Amino acid sequence: MPGQVNAGARLDRLPFSSFHRRIMALIGVGMFFDGFDLYIAAAVLGATLQSGFSTLQQNAQFISATFLGMMIGSFLTGFLGDRYGRRFTYQFNLAIFGVASVLSAFAPNMETLIALRFFIGVGLGAEIVVGYGTMTEFVPPQSRGKWLGFTAFLVISGLPATILFARGLAWAMGLFGAPALTWRAMFIIGGVGALVVWWLRKRLPESPRWLESVGRNADAEALVSAIEKEVSAGAPLPLPLPLPPAPVPEHKLGSLLSPPLLGRMIVGSVSLVVINTLIFGFVTWLPTFFVKQGMSIVQSYNYTLIIALGAPAGAAIGALSSDRWGRRRTIAISAALAMVFGAIYPFVSDPVLLPVAGLALMIPIYILTALLYGIYVPELFPTELRLRATGICNTFGRGATIVTPFIVVPLFVNFGVGGVLSLMIALLALEILVVLTIGIEPGGRRLEELASGEALGAGAAGD
Repeated sequence: MPGQVNAGARLDRLPFSSFHRRIMALIGVGMFFDGFDLYIAAAVLGATLQSGFSTLQQNAQFISATFLGMMIGSFLTGFLGDRYGRRFTYQFNLAIFGVASVLSAFAPNMETLIALRFFIGVGLGAEIVVGYGTMTEFVPPQSRGKWLGFTAFLVISGLPATILFARGLAWAMGLFGAPALTWRAMFIIGGVGALVVWWLRKRLPESPRWLESVGRNADAEALVSAIEKEVSAGAPLPLPLPLPPAPVPEHKLGSLLSPPLLGRMIVGSVSLVVINTLIFGFVTWLPTFFVKQGMSIVQSYNYTLIIALGAPAGAAIGALSSDRWGRRRTIAISAALAMVFGAIYPFVSDPVLLPVAGLALMIPIYILTALLYGIYVPELFPTELRLRATGICNTFGRGATIVTPFIVVPLFVNFGVGGVLSLMIALLALEILVVLTIGIEPGGRRLEELASGEALGAGAAGD
């Protein structure tokens, strides 16, 4: 029965150590290549468009295929991860998107590339759900925001990395008279990197919290004891943190459709719809926007790279601020700043000020990305439902972005970048409203406390 091992309390009292850093490395490196593949559209679609390999409409189909795959991957991995474990799901999704990425480099036409991108999306959607969910279950509550935010930083670093690699490859391929090969090389880099991580991740342990939640108490006890022995190195450890004052209820899948978890599902789903649309309705389209406005592909990469540096900067700020300021406050302030800079950006045309304005807009967008993807949403749900709940929330987020390209293209054609950003500003206002009215504040609280009946029934909007 759950509670016999007390895995959560025993893990939460451990000091951050080389064990945690190893877990972060095994998860984080894979998440980096997940981000690299995820953001590859920002680097390759401008090149395929300029070379005539694709049209603007086919680029929209490429992005939609990505999110159709991610929607399916997010949904399926939630059930696989809660049923068969976190470790199994990791290996499964990495193999899918690694192999499909390598094959994409040899696509003979855009239709084939779009089909392969669907399978890449399945693996990417699974990786994001299980990566953040697993990290949530290992890291102590007092520093959970910091280290989950750092994991998000690794994912988000994939954005400037894709732009930087694409820019360098475009220059190198230009010297050899084969600039059209740039995007093919990008898929090889992402795919081979993912397959290398697939091999390294055989050392990743299972989550003791998950083992206990499914009644595998002997396995959970053996694993927690081994972790304690490694972390302590023979020195005495602090006593386990006290259990929540109220017993933790057993949650079934139907619990997600009734209070109080239903409110958390709404918050998580809205949050991921908003942040997915911000990233994949604006950020990944920047090179294409610049090319359509008359820039060369290299100029487009130069501008996008400068702006993209705001992504890891924003993620770092989110990681460092979420434990200190609280999740809800950081989300609301960042969304408000993104609205302000989003309103300013369309009116900037000076070639020097344009990347500066874009950088200022990118930073709060990626504070939100780190908070919503990596920290806030995985914390909202109990261990036995964490991956299924976050997977369903991601399903809504990815599902919304399937149609986003078909909204973004006519908005850009008819109203320019200002039309696209008007949609983004409206969504940011919705995010602030939802988080401040029905969102909870999980910062500094143990996962078992958040899952207890008392915590669940507490005022949703309270801090």
